[in-house]
Amino acid sequence: MAPSTTETITQTASQITVLRLTGEGEPPASTGSIIAGDQGPRYPRYYPVFKLDEKWPPLQVFDHKDPGARADPTKPHLLTGNVKEHILSPFIGSEIHGVQLSQLSPEGLDELALHVAQRKVVVLRDQDFKDIGPERQVEIASHFGPIHRHPTSGNIEGFPEFHVVYRDANHNRFFDRRVKERANHTSWHSDVSYEKQPPGTTFFFMLEQPPLGGDTIFSSQVEAYNRLSDEFKKRLEGLRAVHSAVEQADYSRRENGPVRREPVETEHPLVRVHPVTGEKALYINQGFTRRIVGFKVEESEYLLNFLFDHISKGADFHIRASYEPGTVVLWDNRLTVHSATPDFSHQERRHAVRLTPQAERPIAAAA
Repeated sequence: MAPSTTETITQTASQITVLRLTGEGEPPASTGSIIAGDQGPRYPRYYPVFKLDEKWPPLQVFDHKDPGARADPTKPHLLTGNVKEHILSPFIGSEIHGVQLSQLSPEGLDELALHVAQRKVVVLRDQDFKDIGPERQVEIASHFGPIHRHPTSGNIEGFPEFHVVYRDANHNRFFDRRVKERANHTSWHSDVSYEKQPPGTTFFFMLEQPPLGGDTIFSSQVEAYNRLSDEFKKRLEGLRAVHSAVEQADYSRRENGPVRREPVETEHPLVRVHPVTGEKALYINQGFTRRIVGFKVEESEYLLNFLFDHISKGADFHIRASYEPGTVVLWDNRLTVHSATPDFSHQERRHAVRLTPQAERPIAAAA
């Protein structure tokens, strides 16, 4: 076995020095030399680390009270007189200026949870969030629920709550292995939907982005459901589908990456209800939904493929979220699916972090 489980980096005036820590196994991140003149990540504290000997017990079920349920519906602590909101689509998405996430009171955070549930995706501009440090970032995100610790992705040293998204000229393995042979790089998913209590309000902030490209596209699962006929909706309500972490874990093992928690498969309702807004939404995604319970293989594939196609083609209930320095994007994983757009130059660095609070067990729509 190779002598390393973790890589951290420290930045000098002219280079990035890669430090290898003693352990077993080889980290999945590339350790090759960086391109000439590159000074390395601007935020080396958030460079992804992978520890093959890091093991966690199964997640335990907990009681969850969505903070949006406590919110004043007029949102006086969030949408003040200085706030400007730009609606991106009638069905999904708002861009907000004049709110500082790090300065919101508990009441303001409750109102933010409600607003994200109502708008599905909220893009906050001009934030200091990326510079307030991991302790404070975790503290704020924890207001929305216990933060999920990802079983296979890179996190940061000392903070397993962080899911790090990193790619540069030499750390490009996920694109090369998973996307290279595909004609279409869109990959719709709802984060870790295989968990018994999947995420609710989710935080994503960019540390370093390419000058062009690297956006995230979102689709409203609420509007996708609303577009269906009443008779078809009745047929879907009451069905359950299996969401699986097995392929994700198997891929990580093949690539000599960590599997910190054994993969699970969980049944969730095909149509779920948001606990605060009461809206119904499809709850399936190509990333993790594998089959419909009680259906034969061909029946399940036929129905899921129709729904996946319906979601992916609904350009009139999609939005594209772009990033600037200081952008924080929040979305409700219960009501949306999303995909990265790996359309930027392979020589450019894209470095982002996700904090993923868990929510309630999905509530089934009445059959």
